[in-house]
Amino acid sequence: MAGLILKLRAHEQILVNGVVMQNGDRNARLIVKTPDAKILRLRDAIHPDAVDTPVKRACYAAQLAVAGEAPVEASARQLRHQLADLRDALGGLESCDTALTEADDALDDRNFYCVLKSLRRLLPVEERLLALAAAAPGPAVSAARV
Repeated sequence: MAGLILKLRAHEQILVNGVVMQNGDRNARLIVKTPDAKILRLRDAIHPDAVDTPVKRACYAAQLAVAGEAPVEASARQLRHQLADLRDALGGLESCDTALTEADDALDDRNFYCVLKSLRRLLPVEERLLALAAAAPGPAVSAARV
């Protein structure tokens, strides 16, 4: 049984090649046989209005590539720069280094889903760092510069 297996909850929505689809009343399991289908679970998607931090911006860029809504090479160039910036900001934290290395490797293979998956692991770290920065005395740190 080759292909991507999607396990969908009742009423769960997915984006397939630009088309939003919704599962029915029961859980379902689908096998996608087309190797280059653009599929995104909408429960995992970041809404454009929520893109307000560097990690979320990188996740969103990867998400657009996964959904087929952005050109592959332009997305790869943008993500390459964003990953370098994140490495500069978060480098030295072992969990971040691992996730960023995995994202870099996946980007080399143009596997944007794996890039997104790796970057999503950085979201809680970024949230904690921003909370610490906001609580620290001294000059305020903007989320756009973290």
